[in-house]
Amino acid sequence: MALLSIKQTWLPSGMSVDRVFGAVILGLWLITSVIVSAEDSKAEALVLDKLRAARGDFTYVLLGDAGIPGYKRVAVENGPTLYVAADGSHFFDGTAYAIAPGGFVDIADQLLVEVRKQAFAGRESADMIVFPAKGVTRAKINIFTDIDCGYCRKLHNEVDQLNAYGIEVRYLAYPRAGLESLSYQKIVTAWCATNPQDTLTRLKQGETLPMETCEPNPVAEHFTLGLELGVTGTPAVIMMDGTLVPGYQPASAFAEMLGLL
Repeated sequence: MALLSIKQTWLPSGMSVDRVFGAVILGLWLITSVIVSAEDSKAEALVLDKLRAARGDFTYVLLGDAGIPGYKRVAVENGPTLYVAADGSHFFDGTAYAIAPGGFVDIADQLLVEVRKQAFAGRESADMIVFPAKGVTRAKINIFTDIDCGYCRKLHNEVDQLNAYGIEVRYLAYPRAGLESLSYQKIVTAWCATNPQDTLTRLKQGETLPMETCEPNPVAEHFTLGLELGVTGTPAVIMMDGTLVPGYQPASAFAEMLGLL
């Protein structure tokens, strides 16, 4: 009681002890958050510095926490996803699993489902090549594609069928050979064409067309986004709920997954 009386002697008029203590706690939380954020940034910079010092010929994209205490997740352009110790001393690649009641859980995929969902929830399709649904749009799928990928071509042959199911197909560029490759030039040609749909289709059919370029174009941004969302090959189909379907599936399989059959 005496302590409370002492505290009240220096409080501003009309301010309760609870309000003051609440403000102090909030202030301490904000300070702690800034310190933690600064430490995270320092650790992330350290990881990238160590990787570049070891192999500066690779391009790295930091994807954030790995879901494993003390590790960061880093994508290598045209390479694997690495799980790197926060001090940059070592890494491992491959699939990391959490041991959970009832089974093993793919950590990367679990982390990325919500990230993928949010990435496409409010994303406009203006920088994509879109093949709209026939009639009412019943669903949308987002496909990271490459011109020279055989299974991408096979899936593209079924776009009309997907559209007939009411599925809007939204393409993003993912030149698997990287941003300095012929595949990159081909896919930029599609995105920079006067008729991107027709050009993409003709390129996927194996036609040789004059290479085109334009600035800005979204191919590099799409490629980086794919790395961030866990795309490692093509075709990679991301549903609007964040599910990633790697590789080729027939149109009927997608319709079934989406509850359209």
